[in-house]
Amino acid sequence: MPKQIHLTVAAVVPGKKGFLLVKERDGERIVINQPAGHVEPGEGLLDAVRRETLEETGWRVEPRHLLDISIYTSPHNRVTYYRFAFLCEALGHDRQATLDGDIIEALWLSETELRARQDEMRSPLVIKTLDAYCSDKRYPLEIIKDYR
Repeated sequence: MPKQIHLTVAAVVPGKKGFLLVKERDGERIVINQPAGHVEPGEGLLDAVRRETLEETGWRVEPRHLLDISIYTSPHNRVTYYRFAFLCEALGHDRQATLDGDIIEALWLSETELRARQDEMRSPLVIKTLDAYCSDKRYPLEIIKDYR
């Protein structure tokens, strides 16, 4: 039984240039991912996706809808992740932001470019979350109850 739950959030941020993504180091690999990361103790899901996106890309975003909830065990580290993916609106970019140390760059890729680079994805969840976005399924944020 794991001693820790890996609760994570991810942001799907569409824009004029495509989707906001990050190129990052994952151990020895260089991978592409949605802005994503762990929820910190005491932090809400919506605050976590705002924070992670800002820390990884310099973009301030506002979550508008829940896209999906995924459970995934990585073959690279055997960790099981519980991932909440949100459709977010880009509000503005802070060009002076210092990005997390494992981030190489934030980039915008079209759906076609993203699908063509599937072998570079951090996990299959990147494309599965893109598929969720393209399916037009949206869940209202009100289904998340935060009683803190």
